Amino acid sequence: MARSGGLGKSIFLLFLIIILAVGGLLWFDYLGVIHAKRLFAPVYKLFGLAPQTSQTASSSKPLSADLDDDRLAKRLEALDIRKQELDKRESDIAAVESQNEAIAKELEDRKKSQEEREKTFNNQVKKYDDRNVNIEQIASYLTSMPPKTAVAQLIAMDDQDVIDILRKTDEQAEANKTASMVSVWLMNMPADKAAVIQRKMANKPESLD
Repeated sequence: MARSGGLGKSIFLLFLIIILAVGGLLWFDYLGVIHAKRLFAPVYKLFGLAPQTSQTASSSKPLSADLDDDRLAKRLEALDIRKQELDKRESDIAAVESQNEAIAKELEDRKKSQEEREKTFNNQVKKYDDRNVNIEQIASYLTSMPPKTAVAQLIAMDDQDVIDILRKTDEQAEANKTASMVSVWLMNMPADKAAVIQRKMANKPESLD
């Protein structure tokens, strides 16, 4: 009697284990953890259930796809940052080049201005040298002339030229230690002309012109 009771318990436990195993398989297959759809398809139909397929279970992107997207996004972000840095560097270089061009232009303008001033100065010096040579020659010629002839030549000249010739004649007489003809020429000039020349000589310094 005790023996048949133990056998019954064993059979009951065996059926219980089979039921639990089948139930577990059904549940895991429904969740898509394992694939036993063909085996349990009649059971699903019996209960009006639709098994969870691998497609629906993995409707979201796989983890590897998410990682790839993250890597791609980070690379794109890094490229964008690099592009911004290059754009800024290019802008800075362009600003420096523009500044250098402005400085170079300013230096070139200064150089041209300096060259122009030097040219003007040289022309003035040459003009003065040429005039000074001419004044010396005229003073020498007039000194060798008779006083009346020399005065006639002087009266026909511009007042400034007359003043420069008279001054140069005094310098030559002093250098040669001879008597200057200036006083003689002034005495032979018309009184008004001589007065104007003497007044200008007294009031105006020596001129380069």
